[in-house]
Amino acid sequence: MNIQIFGKPKCFDTKKAERFFKERGIKYQYIDLKSKGFSRGELESVVKAAGGLDEIIDKASKSQGAVLIKYLSGDDAKFEKLLEDGTLIRTPVVRNGKKAAVGYQPDIWEKWTKE
Repeated sequence: MNIQIFGKPKCFDTKKAERFFKERGIKYQYIDLKSKGFSRGELESVVKAAGGLDEIIDKASKSQGAVLIKYLSGDDAKFEKLLEDGTLIRTPVVRNGKKAAVGYQPDIWEKWTKE
């Protein structure tokens, strides 16, 4: 199992995801979206696994970038904006190889631990 948790430092759901894997003794790698973000390939993989671009956009964010992304026409422009600003992505994003779950999804993570 190769777990990566992409999150924001002050996100409670990200902290809960980290606690979920710690409690089960599963090693994971934490990536701060605020400072590092996704590579193009990683983001493409997450979008595909999550079921589309709209599934990973943080619609609850009040930042200026989150407000503006709603008005971008086309998925290509939105994708580029997400690459540019990782804080616009709903967190946590938990990856297990080619699988990914966006948001707090303990049921999905539990299935991964039993595979």
